[in-house]
Amino acid sequence: MKSFQAQKWRKAERLMVGMATFIPGFNHVLGKLRRTGGTDSARYCYSVWLRQLVMAHNNGLPTTPKVVAELGPGDSIGIGLAALIAGAEKYFAFDVVEFAAAKRNIQIFDDLVALFKRREAIPNEDEFPRVQPKLKAYHFPRQILTKERLNAALEPSRLNRIRNSILNIHLRDSSIRYIVPWFDSYILGADSVDMIYSQAVLEHVDNLPHTYQAMHSWLKPEGFISHVIDFKCHGTAVEWNGHWTYSDFIWKLIKGRRTYLLNREPHSTHIRLIKEVGFKILCDEIVYSKSEVRKEDLAIRFRSLDKEDLLTSGAFIQAIK
Repeated sequence: MKSFQAQKWRKAERLMVGMATFIPGFNHVLGKLRRTGGTDSARYCYSVWLRQLVMAHNNGLPTTPKVVAELGPGDSIGIGLAALIAGAEKYFAFDVVEFAAAKRNIQIFDDLVALFKRREAIPNEDEFPRVQPKLKAYHFPRQILTKERLNAALEPSRLNRIRNSILNIHLRDSSIRYIVPWFDSYILGADSVDMIYSQAVLEHVDNLPHTYQAMHSWLKPEGFISHVIDFKCHGTAVEWNGHWTYSDFIWKLIKGRRTYLLNREPHSTHIRLIKEVGFKILCDEIVYSKSEVRKEDLAIRFRSLDKEDLLTSGAFIQAIK
């Protein structure tokens, strides 16, 4: 591994922050400073949604979902707004902490409309080097968003309805539902959603079996999930997979009283759960990274990780019900 001393200091730093969350008021201050990153940029949201559509098209999945749901939208509901602008009729956003603000959402909406009207090329890795999935080409997907489809989607009265939904998000006839927090799988009816997606979120979800079961229940027959999952340590260790060297006790202290951190589950856990609840996997694009962590460095809980899991730092998964 990299410098033992560096790892030691990083561990101590993370422990101090975790234990500080037990101090009254600290979590409140931390929450005000916290930003999830990414979705506060219209170009990021545009890039993510169009990548999702392109990959769905490539994998033979529907590219005209009418009802979409997102887990963990973060700083804005911009990806969902991109879905609505492109033709979706209803958008459900589920988060554990309220981040998205109406003023930010309106600005992102206006910027997104401009991007779609210009048929802007998909922002690529030069602009967003860490965004997954990677595409073979980043031109505007005219084979999916045809002239007729996009002209209908960008009709002024339709855009006004979406804009009003952002400003009146809690009204019954809003095309947007922003649900914070969500833990009850019965919050949506069975067979009611066409597509559920997330972008670097499922690594934070504590109850993965419940979450995958809920998604399977919510989706209509032939509906699908589309998830980017980041298995890296998110700054909790020096090595990208150094979080697997911490014991459960140390990890509990690092997490402290924060609402979420990382579940530390590897790629194989997600694949197993997806299959167990009844999905058929159509795409599993794995991102591999070199590992400086050795088997003997792993905490007891993670000693059974195979080489594939130890080298898997990310994945893009699409699966159909």
